[in-house]
Amino acid sequence: MADEQLVALMHDEKHAEFNEYARKIAEQNMRMDLSHAKLRACDLRKFDLRGADLTGAYLRLTDLRGLDLSTTLLDGASIGEAKISGVLFPPDLPATEIQLSHLHGTRMRATR
Repeated sequence: MADEQLVALMHDEKHAEFNEYARKIAEQNMRMDLSHAKLRACDLRKFDLRGADLTGAYLRLTDLRGLDLSTTLLDGASIGEAKISGVLFPPDLPATEIQLSHLHGTRMRATR
């Protein structure tokens, strides 16, 4: 499935179809490429984003509450004003980067 199709599924809130694809990708030990996706104001709570590549993604005003993003690549992503209660962020993403991005929309930088 093309990256644009995945982003369209997210905008259309078709989480069952998206999650089925995510499961197949995970079984092949691959990552979903959602890098630089523009997902402003999307409700992503029902999407399985574990292990996805969201490098450089624009997530302003998105609803990420309760998601496990611990294995998701978020380097360069922006989460300005997103709902992030209960999100499990990657361990290489410093809390200060998350806070700055959430408050000011800056791009997050992971430490490696």
